[in-house]
Amino acid sequence: MHKILSLALTATAVAATSVALTVIPGVSVATPDTAAATPDTVRWGPCSEKAASKKAEVASEKAVLPRLECSTLEVPLDYRDPDGRQIEIAISRLASKEPSQRRGVLLTNPGGPGITGLGYPAVLAGSGLPQKVLDSYDLIGFDPRGVGRSTPVTCDLTPEQQARGNVPPYAHTAADVAREAGNARTIAEQCATSRTAGMLPHTTTANTARDMDRIRAALGEPKLSYLGASYGSYLGAVYTTLFPKRSDRVVLDSNLGPGGYDVTAMRLLARGMEDRFPDFAAFAAAHPEYGLGTTPQQVTAKFFELAKRLEAKPVQGFDATLFRGITFDRLYSDADMPLVAKTWQALDTDQPPPIPPFPNMENFMSARFSVICGDTRWPETVREYQRNVAVDRLKYPMLGASTAGIGPCAFWPDERVEKPVRIGDRGPSNVLMVQNERDPGTPLAGARELRRALGKRTTMVTADQGGHGVYPFGANTCANDAVTAFLTTGQRPSQDLACAAEPSK
Repeated sequence: MHKILSLALTATAVAATSVALTVIPGVSVATPDTAAATPDTVRWGPCSEKAASKKAEVASEKAVLPRLECSTLEVPLDYRDPDGRQIEIAISRLASKEPSQRRGVLLTNPGGPGITGLGYPAVLAGSGLPQKVLDSYDLIGFDPRGVGRSTPVTCDLTPEQQARGNVPPYAHTAADVAREAGNARTIAEQCATSRTAGMLPHTTTANTARDMDRIRAALGEPKLSYLGASYGSYLGAVYTTLFPKRSDRVVLDSNLGPGGYDVTAMRLLARGMEDRFPDFAAFAAAHPEYGLGTTPQQVTAKFFELAKRLEAKPVQGFDATLFRGITFDRLYSDADMPLVAKTWQALDTDQPPPIPPFPNMENFMSARFSVICGDTRWPETVREYQRNVAVDRLKYPMLGASTAGIGPCAFWPDERVEKPVRIGDRGPSNVLMVQNERDPGTPLAGARELRRALGKRTTMVTADQGGHGVYPFGANTCANDAVTAFLTTGQRPSQDLACAAEPSK
């Protein structure tokens, strides 16, 4: 199932389909301090599925996901106090069935922040990850600190707050921004006073990267290979920056800029919408049965018409914020374009949209706020957000007055354990970046910034296609083959590679 997020704007669309897996109680490991010396400290047990009837939507509706093994690992809440409070990290494994071909472990992350990754190895395998990659590695998944089956965080978000999503409503005026500041302040205060408030200063990307190195040590591996998408690209960049000698083959897919999910990245989502929307406009215009227009220009005009109507009067429970959010979210995948068109058609004719109920997003949203607000400092005055909104409303009219708006990060507690990790070019040349040209969630502009920051450490492969997530979910064989070759042989293109568009199958 997809998570319909009102502008949650978070991870690969496939990440939302990860199987809901729980960790079997009692399956544990020795302390990380002894794990490096005792490789067999992780005791794997069967994973229990939270909802056995829910199948992940992967390459085929009939795809059977392989069964994973699960365990837990204790890590320090505060790495400055390694013997202090410990928290749990839930981990999973899809083991190679070819010991003679196995070269190590491939840690995976589907994005977020806030998304569970425990079932991601099974999703990758069910989505067409090549057999030679499955033979070469044990695929490792994990729920990052604060998320899911790991020790979770909460902001005690109400159902109404969850329904509002992670990005503020579209602001037409400075007064709209000022009004939204009250909602943002309330959420920040809830996070700072919840029963897990003590975790806030430590729920950061840098500490999640340190947790990854504890996983590596507990598995007895001298080095860690990595495959991460969306926010997972930033997590991987931080890991290989903090632990350059312990990172082996690092694949960063659908890339954030070198600042991670900071205020710049949030504003850049509006550019991602503008980059990606022409693909949908062409699709809808080629299918006049939806009644959205017969030219891309007419479809674009319909977007603004529907948004204006829904701001004046919601239809079937859908307001303009939800309309914009679902349109953006579902443009992460070409396969969802018919659903976007049907949703628009339903709203245009006052019919119930074909959208499933909202899932519980409390932990997802709380963990996301914790990471993005804790990683970097955001503007703290209402006036600055008002200026940003005024700029982006003109620059990116579809979404800019929303993604530039004010959120809880403006009122986040001041305590910061450390400065953000600075991504640079020091370390081995062992990183491969892969990126769609028209990615709404992590636009090409941000990926180019990360490419510049990593310098000689990386080579970048771009694919002339839209959507969020390249490997192995995209259809571009040139890009997919480049990643497979790197993971299995260590060979990258000799220079940055631009893969041409390929006809859809």
